[in-house]
Amino acid sequence: MTKLRHYFSVCHAQREGDLMETMKLDQIKVKSSYLRTNTDIEKLKKSIETVGVIQPLVINGNNELIAGGRRYSALKELGIEEAPVHKIHKSNSEQELMSIDENLVRMDLNKVEFEKCLARGREIYEELNPMATKFEEEDLENNKEDNEIKFDQPNDKRSFIDLTAEKTGLSKKVIKSAIDRDMKSSPKVKELRAHGELNASQTNELIKLDAEEQEQIIDVVKNKSAKEIKDMVKYIKTNGVEKAVEKTLSEPQLPNEYKSLRTLTKRMNKISAKVLLEEFVYTDEDKEKFLKELATLQNNLNQILTINSERSSNYTDELEDDSEASFSSEVTSNEESVEEATF
Repeated sequence: MTKLRHYFSVCHAQREGDLMETMKLDQIKVKSSYLRTNTDIEKLKKSIETVGVIQPLVINGNNELIAGGRRYSALKELGIEEAPVHKIHKSNSEQELMSIDENLVRMDLNKVEFEKCLARGREIYEELNPMATKFEEEDLENNKEDNEIKFDQPNDKRSFIDLTAEKTGLSKKVIKSAIDRDMKSSPKVKELRAHGELNASQTNELIKLDAEEQEQIIDVVKNKSAKEIKDMVKYIKTNGVEKAVEKTLSEPQLPNEYKSLRTLTKRMNKISAKVLLEEFVYTDEDKEKFLKELATLQNNLNQILTINSERSSNYTDELEDDSEASFSSEVTSNEESVEEATF
């Protein structure tokens, strides 16, 4: 305890020139739903033991914690009874935006929480800054200039997306897509997202439908790929939900193992094309083991080809043509696609 108090004292002394207060932790009220008090704080505890509290806790005039939930939890677990605090006097909306901002910058939210914070942050920011560029006014798909961060604009006129891109390092398109997912997803879609049963790509296709249509098809499409959902959404636009569901249910269902294999095959083809193009040679000590694994994979793939092919008279020629075309296509694919294939 003496050692911890020493570190705290050093940190506090370094901040004597700032307008900070010292407050007992049991006097601070923890009410905000944005506070991250239940996350892993072991590294933070070690940091506090070593260098002290680098940033003060932020509280309002009622001693309610606005920012610094993880620091608060770490101090509590370390048995430190008081901490430096910065007391602010701002409106409820400004306080909420500060809490959201800290979470977005620290990036310790899950995907759904992150999207929710972005959407709520955008709403508050535009209320507080009526002169700022509105969410709907940025055309990130068709206007290259809108994708650039507007460093030269006054902060109160910059869009929420623009400022958040600068703070987080994320692209403006990623941020806008995340806000769209939160704003347009139906309750069931959000629930499946929260449970990890839908990914962002699938959701991006689903939200092209209105919330009611999403609810009608979600049980049918939740296990389908983003491409399959995209095709179904396109069909719905022309033929309606009922016919689309009937059509989907009448189609033979591809086993999940084949869906996974199809995805992996695309990735393997991209990676293989890169290896062949650059003529990389495997040089690690486990080369023999790696080559055996490749041989096993080759054998398994040959067997899968055999059981799935009727071996028509021109099958071999078609296979060779397809392989040659596939290799040519993969070689000309851009570097970004190759990098995505490695994830």
